[in-house]
This record gives sequence, structure tokens and C-alpha cells, in this order.
Amino acid sequence: MAKRVTDQEHQRITDAIRKAETGTAGEIFCVVARASDTYFFSAALSVLAAILVVSLGVAFLLDAWWFAIGVPAFVAAQLVATGAALGLIYFVPALRLRLAPRRWQFMQAHDNALRQFLARNVHLTSERTGVLIFVSLAERYAEIVADAGINAKVPQAEWDELVAGLIEKARSDELADGLVLAIERAGTLLAAHFPPRPGDVNELDDHLVEI
Repeated sequence: MAKRVTDQEHQRITDAIRKAETGTAGEIFCVVARASDTYFFSAALSVLAAILVVSLGVAFLLDAWWFAIGVPAFVAAQLVATGAALGLIYFVPALRLRLAPRRWQFMQAHDNALRQFLARNVHLTSERTGVLIFVSLAERYAEIVADAGINAKVPQAEWDELVAGLIEKARSDELADGLVLAIERAGTLLAAHFPPRPGDVNELDDHLVEI
């Protein structure tokens, strides 16, 4: 899920949003994030916990083998190991995601989705009918954030099915296809509950934002 969206794919997504919105008073906005956190501190915490556990095991083994080592030398070894580990995750960002707990990754991606929902003013449409389609690539995470007016009428199961299809496409390196399909399905759901009205205006930009 790490493929960057091309200019041609951006245009496809824009066209899909415009087409979907012709059949509904709802508004659709799309955001793709490369990652939702640096994960340095969560990875560092995991590394430090591992070093403490290993150190404790080594201390018991040395004691069992009657091998004496001075406290200063033992602490120095811990500090060297800690410094080397922190330096490694600092200079090799790819390791951070592997060390960060999966639950923490999902929490960060979910929080980012909510931030984008507010930052992009999806919550400020006149009828509260804005929908954010959010993908965070590093975490392999997707979410639909719908405003209050939509949540009152569209069951969560409908959005969950849409998200599942989007994730499946993204895992197959077909992110743009997944977004277009999600937009089309979101447009269909919105059209069923929020048909277009006379004088309806476009309140959100019809394009994909990459962050």
C-alpha cells in the first residue's frame, strides 16, 4: 500500500467525485496519508523494554554460571545497547513501524482521520452531509468518517463494507482503483438518502489530498 498516486490517477479520482456528487446533496472528500505518525517514541519504548528484559535474563544467567561482572560495566553495556538501538531506529525509519504495536498504529491512523475530517472542513457542510474517505498507507489503514447528518441514516455496516473493498484494492497495489470504487459506492449510498436539491452548491474541493 505504498504506491504514490499519479497525476492521471488524481484526475480519475476528481472525475469520480464530481460524477458521484451529481446524484446527491452530500459531499465527498478524499485524503491519502503516507503515514500517520513517525513512531519513533513508540518504537523506542519497545526497544527499551526489550533491553531491560534481556538485561534481566543475562543477569540471572551470569549469576547462575558464577560469572562476576561489575555493576558499572553492566550498566555501561546497557547504555551502549540502548544507544545503538535508538540510533538504528532513528536512521532506519522502516524499523519503527515494525516495532510499533499494531493497535497503536491503528489508533494513530484513526486519530489522523479525525484530524483530517476537521482540518478539511468536512464537518462544515450546510446539511452536515460530508464524507471523508481516508487512507493511511504505512499502517495499511482505511476509514470512512461521515458527518452527523449521514450517520443518522446510513448504517455503519455499509461503510465497513466499503472500507473492506478499498483495503483489498490497496493491498493489490490498486489504490486509485480502490478510491474510485469507494467514491462510487459512497455516492450511491448518499444518493439514496440525500438526493440533489435545487440550488445545491459544491461545498468541498473535488480532489484527492496527499499528505
